[in-house]
Formats: sequence, C-alpha cells, structure tokens
Amino acid sequence: MNRSHTLLVAASVAVANLAYAQPASLLEASNPFAAPSILPFQYPAFDKVKNEHFAPAYAEGMRQQAAEIEAIANNKAAPTFENTIVAMERSGQLLNRVGVVFGTLSGSYTNDTLKALDKEMAPKLSAHSDAIRLNPRLYARIKALYDKRSKLNLDAESVYLLERYHTDFVRAGAKLSAADKEKLKAYNSQLASLQTQFAQNVLNESNSSALIVDTRAELAGMSDKQIDAAAAEAKKRGQDGKFAIPVVNTTGQAGLSVLTNRATREKLLAASMGRGSRGGEFDNKDEVLQIAKLRAERAALLGYPSHAAYMLEDQTAKNTKAVNSLLAEFAKPAVNNAKKEAAEIQKVIDAEKGGFQLAAHDWAFYSDKVRAQRYAFDAAQLRPYFELNRVLVDGVFFAATKEFGITFKERKDLPTYNEDVRTFDVFDADGSQLAIFTFDPYARSNKRGGAWANALVGQSTLLATKPVIANNLNVPKPAAGEPTLLTYDEVRTTFHEFGHALHGMFSNVTYPRFSGSRVPRDYVEFPSQVNEMWMAWPEVLANYAKHYQTGAPMPKELLDKVQASQQFNEGFRTTEYLAASLLDQSWHQLRASQIPTDVLAFEAAALKKAGVDFAPVPPRYRTTYFSHVFSGGYSSGYYGYLWAEKLDADTVNWFKENGGLTRKNGDHFRKTLLSRGGTLDAMQMYRNFSGRDAQVQPLLEKRGLTGQ
Repeated sequence: MNRSHTLLVAASVAVANLAYAQPASLLEASNPFAAPSILPFQYPAFDKVKNEHFAPAYAEGMRQQAAEIEAIANNKAAPTFENTIVAMERSGQLLNRVGVVFGTLSGSYTNDTLKALDKEMAPKLSAHSDAIRLNPRLYARIKALYDKRSKLNLDAESVYLLERYHTDFVRAGAKLSAADKEKLKAYNSQLASLQTQFAQNVLNESNSSALIVDTRAELAGMSDKQIDAAAAEAKKRGQDGKFAIPVVNTTGQAGLSVLTNRATREKLLAASMGRGSRGGEFDNKDEVLQIAKLRAERAALLGYPSHAAYMLEDQTAKNTKAVNSLLAEFAKPAVNNAKKEAAEIQKVIDAEKGGFQLAAHDWAFYSDKVRAQRYAFDAAQLRPYFELNRVLVDGVFFAATKEFGITFKERKDLPTYNEDVRTFDVFDADGSQLAIFTFDPYARSNKRGGAWANALVGQSTLLATKPVIANNLNVPKPAAGEPTLLTYDEVRTTFHEFGHALHGMFSNVTYPRFSGSRVPRDYVEFPSQVNEMWMAWPEVLANYAKHYQTGAPMPKELLDKVQASQQFNEGFRTTEYLAASLLDQSWHQLRASQIPTDVLAFEAAALKKAGVDFAPVPPRYRTTYFSHVFSGGYSSGYYGYLWAEKLDADTVNWFKENGGLTRKNGDHFRKTLLSRGGTLDAMQMYRNFSGRDAQVQPLLEKRGLTGQ
C-alpha cells in the first residue's frame, strides 16, 4: 500500500454541502484542482495537471480546511453528531483532491520539481494535521459526544465512527498540555521532513547503485536481449560501451538467479545491500538514527514505552508481546528450514566442484538448480506461459468474474500520467458500473520500488463517491515489440495487488474514514493475500497460463510440477521476511536513550539476538533502504504480512471446505468482509465471515514449517 499525504488527516473528502457556508475559494478557476473532476467517478484529470498547480492548490486546500475546522470548533450550537463528526468527514475536499494526485505522481511518475515540493510540503502538512488534532475546542466537542454516545440513537457504523474519532484524537495528543503539544508538533514536523528525505534517498540511491560491468562475458547467463538492454541502460547513464544492471527495491535482485559469473553476482548483491550505507549524498544512516530517536521521544511524550507500543495498541495485535511471540514462533523453524535448503544447495555446488561455500549471492542461482533436480523444471520454463496481459485479463480478471460476477472493459479515453497506464471500467453482476481500475505495471527510474494499491477516489455514500482504484507494479519493461513475460513471483504480486483493489472497489460504507482498506495496518494485507490463492487454482491457471507464441496451454506435467513445488524455498522466503520484520521491531521497541550510534552494528546484533543471522539469507530489506518502515506507513507494522497470512491461510481452507471458486463463496466474502471497510472491529469482521477464529496450523503447513 502507498504512502500518501491524504493519510495525514482523518477526513477523506469529496463534494458535499456543509451545514455552514464553505469558505470561498481563492484558487484560480484555471487550476485543475479548483473544482472536482468532471470525468467519470471524479477520475483525476491528469492531462490538465502541471507542476505549478500543486503548491497553490495545497495552500488553498489547507486554508479552506482550516476555516472549515474552525467553524466546527467554534460552532455556538451544542455539539451533535451531524454538526461535528459528519461535518469533519465532509471537510477538506480540495486538500484531498490535490493530495491524491500529488501522492500518485510522487510515487509513480516523479520529477525534480515534485521532489522539492514534497520536501517543502511534508512539514506543512504535518502542521496542518496537528492543528486539527490538537485543537482543544474541537476535541471538547468530540469528547462530549463520545461520553454520551449510548444515548445518541446512532446506527452501528456511526457509533464506531465516533469512537474512532475519539481514539484518533487522543492518540494524536489531544489530551496533552499546551507545552507538550508544542513539543509534539516539533517532533511531527521533523519526522515528516526526515521520512520524506529517507524516501527520496532510497530512490536516488537505487538509481545511482546500478552495477556497471565492462564486458558481455560478465553477464553470461542473461539472454542476448537482456544484455542488449543492459548496454542501452549504460549508454543512457553516460557509460557507452559498458553494461548496466539497475538495482531495485528488495535485497534480492532478478539477475542473481541467472548470472553464471560468480564475481558478477557478488558485485550485484553488494551493490544492492550497500544502498543507503556506503556514504555519499544519499546515505541514510543519519536519517535512520534521527527517525528512530524522534519516534521514541514522541511515543514517550504520549505515554508509551516505545514507538512500537504506541503503534501496535491501535492494531489487531494490540501489543509488542503478541508480535514478538508470533515472530519468535516462526524464527527457529524458518531458519532450520533455510539451513536444510542451504545444505541441498551446497551438495549441488560440491557436485559441480565449485570449491566454495554457499554465500548469499549464490542462493538464487543454485536454488534454481535444486528445483530443477527435485522437480525437473526450472523457473525460466514458466515465463513463456505468463504473458502480462493474459495474466491480468485471463487470470486476475477471470478469477474475479468467477468469484464475484464482476466484469471489465478497457477504455482509452481517460487521461493518464504515462502511456503505460491502462484503465478499465468495472461492472457489477447486475450490469451497473462499480468502479474504475487503473493498472501501471512497469518500472521507471522516477517510480518508487515495490508494488502497491491506492484509491484515487474512495467510496462513500455520505459523499456520493464511487471508487477509482489504482494498482502499481515494477515489472521490467521489455524492448519495443517484445512480450512482457512475468516471473512466478510477479504473477503472485499481480494477484496480490488486485486483492487490495477488490477491497477498495467493493467498499460499501457511509463514511470516508472507513472506506476500502482504511483498516488496521496488520489487517490490510489480508484480503490481498487471500486473492493470491487463485493464481495457482487449476481452473484459473489453465485459463491464463498459455504460451505467448503458440497459445498452447501449460503442459500438465509442468503444471503438476508447479503445484508440487509450492513450498519450495519457503525456508529462505520466510527467513528473509522475518529478518526484516525483526529489524523493524528491534528499532521501534527501543527507548530514546537506547538508540545506538552505529546503524549497521545494531542491525547485525539485532539479527543475531533474534536467531535469524544466517548469512546466506540476508533480510528482505536492510535498515537503510527499508522504506516500508522508515518512510512508509508500516513502521512497527511489517510483521502485519505474517499476521494477515494467518487469516489468509485459514480463509483458503474455508474456501476449499465450502466448494472453492464459486459465486456463493465470493458473495459471502464480499458481503461480510470486503464491503465493510473499517466499519467494525477487524477480528470480529473475520469471525462474521468464517464463523470462527483463525488457526495458525494452516499457515505453518502453507510455509512448510510443521515438524521443524
């Protein structure tokens, strides 16, 4: 999921009539943010937006919402749910419009002007949010309503909204003294600036960390087309005659699985793992230490022993003890499993008379050889059957149609910020239009790493808005005329992100505060992980896994091998994920006085203490390029993927027990869970769907960790 300025305030907004006069706009009518988009579903008018439109729209958006909030806080009438809570839900429509588009472009299609504005706006937006949350008159109105909520005759969603507003304000510091509020504002402003700097350093460092080699021989194992692309990349970087492999996102890099030259593999992994910690202009070590210290100090000011304790209180896990217990439960069996996998890999190295001990840069290359021996196929055999458009249309969309009855129609008339972005109308089973879906699949130098979903327009019956949901991937773009052939993991990611999209598109809530995936962070990945199950579901796989040249279906024997290898390399996958999750907790469970001075030494000690310091399996993200937790919304929350996977694995069993991919099951999942957004306690929502609490055994079995 994405980092967005729109999360800085509780009120997500759209066109609505207030009970009091809206402030007159001072924004020029020619600015595309001055009025709601006239495109279907208020789809953003990307073709009309220019760099110079953002700053004045932000300034006016904050001014307008500040005036709206003042009108609510100073209302002489006694507080009512309508004139206080609902009025806040309606506030800030201009700020939301500009924030959504700015967040989209900053993540997917940034430029130097937007980067500079991002740095400038981060502390201003933080101050704007604080001015709302720390307004004593506004909080007094909320508390007055909260204290008599049982007597207001509100429906269940409205009661929960009132409770959430009260919680949000208290957690934001509404009960602090005036002096402490000033301290809090300073913390929030500094953190906003540092987190923005961290994110920009990660992007800039990735672009500057490309591995440059001198000869084609050093790239042996890559296809001729891939090597030609590396030559073109080097030329683009002013290194004509050489070859460049860009470094992206996670610690592991795609080239590690195919490069036969061990020295090249070692250099590639070193370039990846050194990001943000090798000195120079984009080094992130100082940012890490400052962010960790400020977060710890802020938590103490708010009355919590650590940033993790503060963050987890509002998640389904509730506390650090629960998270530590979960991660510890998996650490030992995961590492044991990884060590068994390493022993198998070492046998292959020794059989080939390699003369070396397995290192991290060898794992992907030789694990594919183990897979080939064990299952008589290698992952490269799958790619001709995973052409991107077929995966999307005949796989992802096909499964959604079978499960929910929804259908899709591509349209070419809506403006996009890049020619590679595709848009689709989404129709419900009754033929009415449900949503608009956008799909941006390719990596770019001005696009942040990873994959994510975000709402360009959130659903709300209060605001009469329908969803516009975006998916972003980072698939390498092939040369012109060449097909986009995905890896198995990229197929999984495509299904995963569409699970987030379904959560947003099926949202059927009154208030924007609860729309779509506005749920606890450790619950938000649950629907997306459930949607992964369909990628290998026989009926779905058979529909999309067809050879890109011949159209021939994937041979049954290859399909059988895919199914048989589902748990292959799970020790590695679980260990690298746990290592990153444990780093997140290790940093964020510190008190301010415990913040170290050496980032890399602390990282090494934390991994050793947790028992996941297995050198052949480095963390999925190292501290200095761990954007999820140091600039995104996952601080103290990276464990949430595993937490949600417990629900996911149990849900997969539920579907299997109830007949699999059927409309009946899909409609039940939609009605009880996907459509409900954040309107009730997340675990109660899960029980409403499944009729039971989730069990951990299905997850242990899924990850091959039983009997470890």
